[in-house]
Amino acid sequence: MYAPHFGLTQDPFSIAPDPRYLFMSERHREALAHLLYGVNGGGGFVLLSGEIGTGKTTVCRCFLEQIPALCNVAYIFNPKLTVIELLRTICGEFHVAVPPGATSPKDFIDPLNAFLLRTHAAGQNNLLIIDEAQNLDTEVLEQLRLLTNLETSERKLLQIVLIGQPELRDVLARPELEQLAQRVIARFHLDALSEAETAQYIAHRLSVAGHTGALPFDAAALKRIHALARGVPRRINLLCGRALLGAYAEGLATVPRRVVDKAAAEVFGPDAPRRSQRQLVLAGVAAVLLLGAGAGLGVALNRAGTPAPAVAGPDPLASPVLTLKPATNLQPVKGPR
Repeated sequence: MYAPHFGLTQDPFSIAPDPRYLFMSERHREALAHLLYGVNGGGGFVLLSGEIGTGKTTVCRCFLEQIPALCNVAYIFNPKLTVIELLRTICGEFHVAVPPGATSPKDFIDPLNAFLLRTHAAGQNNLLIIDEAQNLDTEVLEQLRLLTNLETSERKLLQIVLIGQPELRDVLARPELEQLAQRVIARFHLDALSEAETAQYIAHRLSVAGHTGALPFDAAALKRIHALARGVPRRINLLCGRALLGAYAEGLATVPRRVVDKAAAEVFGPDAPRRSQRQLVLAGVAAVLLLGAGAGLGVALNRAGTPAPAVAGPDPLASPVLTLKPATNLQPVKGPR
């Protein structure tokens, strides 16, 4: 509705995980690199975790576009499964035929193993990706570990990528899953965007959607968006989309802070702007107390005859903002799937 008003050809803030809109912050690049490393890691588990809405699934979609040609992929996005349901789904994703009336794990594992050996002999890799992996039961995780026992004398035959929310790390830290945790060859936690990255993220998505010229958000609005959305891409999308709609309804060419606050109350609840303001105040108080405690400690040490060390170096807040390339600049591997 508001797209033509702001010179856009499409909705820039859809929450669908479209790889074209993937903003490759430094952390997103690292996450993608970990996944790509896992494809050639020789088997085992790769773990990607992150808060809700930080872009894990979008990174995964981008990752799928970069997978080498000779790699078979099974993708499970609903892991609320029993062991038998999991094995049946894996075989289905890899198009592995199972005997009629299969009911035991062996009925699925034997043909799956034969498939893995056959494709390995043909020079192919096999990758299993499980999204929302924090929902996996302990019994199912143990079965996944056992699947990584399928191997030749040279390498394991199945690479498994687990993608989930932060509690996935807690699940894998349980003593009963120690054997699985030891098979994680790479792990990465995707953090929220910084304030500078939030502004870059908004500019990137608007650009992909056809926008040219100055951003339709002023500086105060951008700062407020970061505070209200906490740097989480999905929350940024929801907030920016509603703010643009609000500005369009008022006939405004630029989105001011008051429209952002109104949009936040509509998408996050009426108390969202006040909660955000309280969080900023509390963070400021905590910073002042921390600085005061540090200064007091330095004075106490000096009075005791021990000089307080002063470390010289650049101010990290003064570091230049990194210019990041969009996901479309990543070159996919050519060749048949």
